[in-house]
Amino acid sequence: MRRMLGSIIVSAAVVLPPSVKAETVPDILAAQIRIQGYACDKAISAVQDKKRSRPDHDVWVLKCSNATYRFSRAPDMAAKIEILRSR
Repeated sequence: MRRMLGSIIVSAAVVLPPSVKAETVPDILAAQIRIQGYACDKAISAVQDKKRSRPDHDVWVLKCSNATYRFSRAPDMAAKIEILRSR
């Protein structure tokens, strides 16, 4: 019974109804930007900066409809956000 219940929970977590939109990397990064007080009206794209990224320290360039940001993330710390372009 326990094994079957675990399978049901895993299956239910993986299958999303068509009306539910899965969050994308740009959406997740835009939410973090907003939490830290920056404006991101609509997240357009997010590209990882592989040259600046290191293990446990991701660097992304987030393009929003109103600005572009360089976004550095390390575990258990606030993101370091740099405005690259403001519209």
